[in-house]
Order: sequence, then structure tokens, then C-alpha cells
Amino acid sequence: MTTKPRGRVLLAISGYDPHAWQAAFEGKRDAVLETANPSDPTINYALVWRQDGSRLKSYPNLRAIFSVGAGVDHLLADPTLPDVPIVRVVDHTLTQPMVEYVVWRVLDHLRQGLLYRQQQKDRLWYEPAQPQAGEVTVGVMGLGELGTAAAQALLALNFNVNGWSRRPKDVAGVTTFHGQSQLGSFLASTDILVVLLPLTPDTKGIIDTQLLNGLRRDNPLGGAVLINAGRGGLQKDADILRALDTSVLKEATLDVFETEPLPAESPMWTHPKVFVTPHAAATSDPARLVPPMIEQMDAFERGEPLRNLVDRKAGY
Repeated sequence: MTTKPRGRVLLAISGYDPHAWQAAFEGKRDAVLETANPSDPTINYALVWRQDGSRLKSYPNLRAIFSVGAGVDHLLADPTLPDVPIVRVVDHTLTQPMVEYVVWRVLDHLRQGLLYRQQQKDRLWYEPAQPQAGEVTVGVMGLGELGTAAAQALLALNFNVNGWSRRPKDVAGVTTFHGQSQLGSFLASTDILVVLLPLTPDTKGIIDTQLLNGLRRDNPLGGAVLINAGRGGLQKDADILRALDTSVLKEATLDVFETEPLPAESPMWTHPKVFVTPHAAATSDPARLVPPMIEQMDAFERGEPLRNLVDRKAGY
């Protein structure tokens, strides 16, 4: 009895070391960075992050595409993308770091981290008013896997938590809002805004002057706070800077930016009210993420359905 060959994997990855991903497949599946034949019929899967445009269209037996990161906007921006299933990464090794990041930054803003760091620099001994978590409302934009987990962690710390999503969602303990018609009410009752939305045509540039003006400024923190750990394309950097300079925002934590890496000349680097991290909230680790991808490929070849599929129309 002959065994059918297991499908080969094309690694179409930029922004990460592709050799690390290739090493994670070693001994389990044949994963290649390039193919001698641009129409190689043995390629059944593609592992992708910010791939070169049109690279995937020529493989006649491509059966599924796996995204290395949680976002898939980089894929859907390719008009030549083959009509095959796209699998999102859903894994606790991405979810847990994101939850840790959100909790860290929310607590830092609650406990006056930026102020205390400046006071240390100035050798100033002064204790400002300190609000309690139960006096502050955190609003989470995006109630997918990451947003829901972050909201639940914040609830456990006694924060009041709002959630906003495109479609209605029900998360125990969270006051939920949905759709454009309820966005204003969501913002008006939010003190710390955490953005974990996918990047779609509807959400591109959503963090703008109008949205930031809608946040609640009269609160125990002394002003509204923004945390964006989603996608850089969600925000307008200039609008955020303007909001900070006019006290529409008290402070901001930004892990993502319109242009990445963040240019050296960007005023974000030195702005006294901004905490910058280099798109590091949740890093994709090939040693952890490749094994569940291989499991999905094996199951798919046994006739089982793929999980965590992207809805191309919704954009996530």
C-alpha cells in the first residue's frame, strides 16, 4: 500500500526570519522558501505574512493559506489571491501575551506610570490622587478572541468594561455595544480605550479626531487614554498627536503605527504623553504556532474541515 505524499508548504514570509519557520517544519513537512517552478504542483499550502503581491496565484494545487499573525489584511489586500480557505492564527500563545500587554498598559495608566517616571527623572517626591479600578471604565473595541480575553482579564481586576463590535456580541460582565449607531454611546462611557479591531475597509483610519473627541474626559484619571495594540492602519497618527496636544487625550500607549518601523523623525518617539512599543504586544513564535498548523493540515488531508477560517467579506 502506497502512502499519498503530504502536501508541501510554501513560506511566503517577510518581516520575520523565514528560516526559523522553516526549521519548525523540519522532520514533519517539506517547507520551502522558494520553488524552482513558479507553478509547482506539489505546493498545497502557503504560510504567509506580508507576502509579495501576486506570489500565490500561480500554484494550481494550493489548498489553503495560513496567516502567521492574527491579522489578515495583508492577505486580503492582494487582488490576485487564490480562492482557497484562509486560516487565522488562534492560539493561546498569541492570546495570552496580548492579554498581558493590555492589562500591563491599562494598569500603568491607572497607576500614573508616565507621571511617576517623569517624577523620578526630576527627583520629585509627590503622590497624586490615585483612582481605583472600580472607578474607571475600559472600553475594548473588537470583541474577537483577543478582545474578549482582554475584557475578561480586566473584569477580574474590578474594572468596569465596555465592549464594541461590528455585530452584536454577548460577553458576561461586559456592557456591549455594536454597530455605528452605538459607537457614540460606547465612547462617551469609556475612560481608557483599548483598540483590538481587525483592519478592514470599514475600520481603516477609525481612530481619528472624531472618534477621540467622543471619549469621556471628565473621569477619575483626569482625561481619556488610548491604547492601540491592533493594527497601525486603524489610526491616524497626526490626529492622535493633535488630541494629545489639545488635551482631548491625557495619554496614549501605541504598539502599532501607520508606518512601521516607526520613522526616527516621528514625534511619537519623544512625545511626553506617549508610550511606544515596537509592534511587540504579541509576537508570533514559530516553535509554538507551527505544530497546530501541521495538525490542521494533517486533519484536512484526512477529510476533516479546517478551523478558524477567515470570512473574506467581513475581512477577518
